[in-house]
Amino acid sequence: MRFLLIPLLFVGAFASPVIVPGESQQVLTEGSLTDDGDVFPGWYDPRQYGGRFLDYATKRGRGEPLNVIISAHSDPFVLTEAGFLAYSQSIGFAQECLGLHKGYVHEADLGNGREFEHYLHRESYFPVLGTCWESLAGGNHFRAWKQNGTLANSGAWFLGVSREKDTSKHHMIVPNGYNLGRDWLVERAVAGSRWRGNWWKADVEWRAGLLEPGKRGVNHGIEQDGLVAILTVKRL
Repeated sequence: MRFLLIPLLFVGAFASPVIVPGESQQVLTEGSLTDDGDVFPGWYDPRQYGGRFLDYATKRGRGEPLNVIISAHSDPFVLTEAGFLAYSQSIGFAQECLGLHKGYVHEADLGNGREFEHYLHRESYFPVLGTCWESLAGGNHFRAWKQNGTLANSGAWFLGVSREKDTSKHHMIVPNGYNLGRDWLVERAVAGSRWRGNWWKADVEWRAGLLEPGKRGVNHGIEQDGLVAILTVKRL
């Protein structure tokens, strides 16, 4: 089976998804915490309830940026687990190779206490077993948490997106990988996408002040620009 799989992965490597037109980060003290004032907010600022915009990637408290939010003002289907999986596939991601995971399971506090990652999706280079190639060759991936606890119950998805090296480099994040991975995902969301008869297109709002720019407390010591992309995904 191993020898049959390798040629398949090699042939599909050049295909791409179909896209259609103590060291932990401190809570920022400059300015007020985010409060949109909406009757039905698209998301809650985790810092209002003791959370943060870095996940927990190491025992020392270092984390990776939660740099994309899919707002609860999005298509209600996308806010469900099945819809989120479908939307993820439409913009070029899928669940891990053969459903297997190796490595540290991250946690995040979205204002409801620390929770393990709900999903880990990898770039899918081609329709069948496409994430297996990402596991070998590297690429874009994200971890996702849904904000649905007792205190902060928006229903929004919070994503930590990045671009990683190949397996020989132990999936270390590439230089500028947090910004690159985020921008790759946002570009596809804004361009519009489809999956099994469903068509979506996202609007994006860029927010500064949620993440501290730089590398303090950031896993792997890689700098990031501090911007968070707020996506509102609309069904067409």
